[in-house]
Amino acid sequence: MSRFLRDRFQTLEPYTPGEQPKTLGRLIKLNTNENPYEPAPGAVDVINSDEAKKLRLYSEPAASLLTEAIADFYGIRQEQVISGNGSDEILAFIFMAFRGKTGKVWYPEISYSFYPVYCDIFGAEGVKVPLGDDFSVRPEDYYGADGTIVITNPNAPTGMALELSQIEDILENNRDNLVVIDEAYVDFGADSAVGLIDRYDNLLVVQTLSKSRSLAGARVGFAMGSEELIEDLNRIKFSFNPYNLNRLSILAGAEAMKDRGYFETTRKKIIDTREHFVEELKGLGFRVLPSKANFVFAASDRMRGERFFNELRKYDIIVRHFKDEKIADYVRITIGTPEEMELLISATRKILESI
Repeated sequence: MSRFLRDRFQTLEPYTPGEQPKTLGRLIKLNTNENPYEPAPGAVDVINSDEAKKLRLYSEPAASLLTEAIADFYGIRQEQVISGNGSDEILAFIFMAFRGKTGKVWYPEISYSFYPVYCDIFGAEGVKVPLGDDFSVRPEDYYGADGTIVITNPNAPTGMALELSQIEDILENNRDNLVVIDEAYVDFGADSAVGLIDRYDNLLVVQTLSKSRSLAGARVGFAMGSEELIEDLNRIKFSFNPYNLNRLSILAGAEAMKDRGYFETTRKKIIDTREHFVEELKGLGFRVLPSKANFVFAASDRMRGERFFNELRKYDIIVRHFKDEKIADYVRITIGTPEEMELLISATRKILESI
């Protein structure tokens, strides 16, 4: 590092994204929870040469075409929506803006690993809340917290989800604390908390178009909440990066939100593939946590997670393994096409036969 870096950042541990091979070739990439299906046809068609020529112009800071489509999809007001450069940017704005009077942010100990990084960058005190013995988020552990609460639902990397009534319990028991529900994977089987935003002014719901709408490379995320909370986030956005979404991502994102039929079709395919894959894994003796996401978290008594990860790589299949000892037995497997999941099952059978 250079001699110019501030002291407080010299020990910063950056977020580690999943491996992104430069060329896929024969690789079956099931490590970063990407959607195996193409974006909605309209989202592809709208990115044409005429629109590309307009890239000489700045994008509209409010991204109103996109926020209007999001508001229409959820039946809320456009003033209750803010869009950003992926949900990661929205989360960064939240960690900048909202920490309560104590400067603390509460989040599950095993969850999205960007949360502790944001705490370090923005000077918040992270409070890591242990999961239950079954890897579940326990709502009572967050009752009466003394800071902002951030919960991924469904959680990552476990895939397990809270019921809507449990989220409401957390909100009821934290009337003076902001509760952020990060719903990156909600469309694959969990219930969204969006319907609660008019009843709870302490609720922010964060979502992304990366997963269920196949736009990971477009970097489009958004948050929904009371008009006052969205106004606060816009204050941060316009002080930091007013042109945070490019013109083409705004267009593609709006079209993806409008095409409800394609959205329903592709997410059902992923859910159906997940359920079949889980049964196959269980038939091979794996423990699989109940997932409401587009991935599963699985472990075998016959080998540790790291070995399974390495063995699958020999078959040109990439999954995700985390070194935290509490989850080191597990691997996280993104749900791909049915054909990709069958190849993984076939490779797993061969691995088990060889040990």
